[in-house]
Amino acid sequence: MSVRFASWNVNGIRAASKNGLVEFIEKYEFDAIMLQEIKADKKQVPEELHHYGYYVEVFPSRKKGYSGTMCMFKDKAVSVKNGIGDRDFDSEGRVQVLEYDGYFLVNSYFPNSQRGLTRLGYKLQFNDLFLEFCDDLRKEKPVIICGDFNVAHEDRDIARPNDNRKNAGFTEEERTWMTKFLDSGYLDTFRMFSDEGGQYTWWTYRFNARERNIGWRIDYFIVSEELKNKVKGAGILQEVSGSDHAPVFMELES
Repeated sequence: MSVRFASWNVNGIRAASKNGLVEFIEKYEFDAIMLQEIKADKKQVPEELHHYGYYVEVFPSRKKGYSGTMCMFKDKAVSVKNGIGDRDFDSEGRVQVLEYDGYFLVNSYFPNSQRGLTRLGYKLQFNDLFLEFCDDLRKEKPVIICGDFNVAHEDRDIARPNDNRKNAGFTEEERTWMTKFLDSGYLDTFRMFSDEGGQYTWWTYRFNARERNIGWRIDYFIVSEELKNKVKGAGILQEVSGSDHAPVFMELES
């Protein structure tokens, strides 16, 4: 027996529901689907998403039409918590935690450092608090972390590394933090199964980038090391459309 998880930055759940999200849910039948950047509150989530046998938990941003996360899960969680305990970050609806008997499942949408790196400091503060938060969870049980980290970790995770070293999502500061995070006892599950470059999860809508595969791998499934031997698979569903991101998935032995 295994449990199958998906994570997808849908870049607006109302638009995605009309452009592939419903078909994705029906086709793949994941046990849990973690969504980011839903840009909607609970009342704005399309009604049809409640018709597939999932519990649905929404954590919207206080700012309308911005950020926000949502969890869809078939097995009832022991508990569901929104936020990491910081009012500023939590006002943007960035982190949800589902507790199960054997692990915590964390849905996360990291801040974007923005053009001109205007939010780099904000993001780095979030990053450090997030790592502390995950370490605290891990004291109780293993942790699965998924979502849009808004950082390509290594040169092989981005099509044009040399052109982007000073750009949001590929700065030395962001990449150094990602290394620190993984060195703290967490595993990038995609890299457990593939060493290849050219495997991306986000492409700009401009320049026909997706068709040319000029992209970034910024969406992840991360597990604490205790779960290493239970991870049975992980990958990217690049063929799924409906957003500027592709969904990522992981399979865990239950």
